[in-house]
Amino acid sequence: MNRDQLHFLLLNVGHFLDHLFTLIFATVAALALHREWGVGYAELLAYATPGFVAFGLFSLPAGWLADRWSRDGMMVVFFIGIGVASIATGFTQTPFQIGVGLFAIGIFAAIYHPVGLAIVTSKWRNIGMRIAANGVWGNLGVACAALVTGFLIDNGGWRLAFILPGLVTIGVGLVYLAAQWDTIQADGVPSQTSAVTSQTVPAASYRALLVRVSAIVFFTTAVSSIIFQSTTFALPKIFDERLQGLAEQFSSWSGAIAESGQGDTATIVGSLTFIVFAVASLAQLVVGMALDRYGPRSVFMTVALMQILFFSLMPGLTDAIAFAVALGFMLGAFGQIPINDYMIGKMASGAYRARIYGVRYVVAFSVLALTLPLVAFVYEYWGFDTLFRILAGAALVILCAVAALPRKLPTPEAASVPAE
Repeated sequence: MNRDQLHFLLLNVGHFLDHLFTLIFATVAALALHREWGVGYAELLAYATPGFVAFGLFSLPAGWLADRWSRDGMMVVFFIGIGVASIATGFTQTPFQIGVGLFAIGIFAAIYHPVGLAIVTSKWRNIGMRIAANGVWGNLGVACAALVTGFLIDNGGWRLAFILPGLVTIGVGLVYLAAQWDTIQADGVPSQTSAVTSQTVPAASYRALLVRVSAIVFFTTAVSSIIFQSTTFALPKIFDERLQGLAEQFSSWSGAIAESGQGDTATIVGSLTFIVFAVASLAQLVVGMALDRYGPRSVFMTVALMQILFFSLMPGLTDAIAFAVALGFMLGAFGQIPINDYMIGKMASGAYRARIYGVRYVVAFSVLALTLPLVAFVYEYWGFDTLFRILAGAALVILCAVAALPRKLPTPEAASVPAE
């Protein structure tokens, strides 16, 4: 493996770990803490909300620092910082303390998307496939959060689910530091060249098209975030309620259930969640190839139609049928992720790309944070069936917005005309 391949691998591992850390608590709350601490699931979600607020708000300063200092340097801060914060969270004793720990995790988790994606879209060509491959790693992190956390709950307790990944991530950060040390040092040396390389101004038609597409990107980012957060955070709880029959059947086949009746049910539910997330994440590879070939408009509309269909089918379903339909709406939820990142990568100027991604993820993760109280409220009063209907409506809104996208995106290369 050469240095370039190692760099891309470490960036992908970073995306995997970023999503794993942000969703460890989702499984811990659903399968362990509400029993151990005697706190309701809906109440526990309130302690996760500040972490997702930090996940959004700190994306913009992270992107600004990366553009001003060093993108690779910020990645080292991400790895080591989130590892230390996770270990500290594993030692908390009260809901308030775990909320503080999750807030610290959110601060460091905010670094990855504006910084890592800026590196991916500026360093390599064929960005549709690069973003898609990177996205698969991130979604596998989502999947493994349920699988690994469920396993560690059954075999070491929920605290180990925070501590062990934290130790691993600090190790990965040290490897990244060693591999990119020369680049980080070079980034710290001020450039002697001017940032302005040509005297050009954007054409009026380009500006109008850019405003239109940017509005659609940020609007669909917000609505898509409601769908993504609701499904990824709530799926362990949905499966805990709706797939008990399927989980017991799998457990009886493997002899996993102990005489107490609890046995390794958390592991089974976590494994079923992992299967859905892992298979659904492969949708990004298909989406990545389609983006490079067909463009974002038709691909985005297809993904939105999938979500409308499967969310509408889900209310009232249980066990195997519910599992299959959940796989369908997760294919749509994961498939939509690289599309807006692809459009930003195509339209954004390289010198400001991390900051623009920062703005995109401030929008995305701020909505993620606000979605948790929505999920808690809907679950508390009406249950998950109402949530599925709300998400079907959100997908319909996305479909209508995406229909206004142009067939060809505005790009910086075609953006300017000579200044007079």
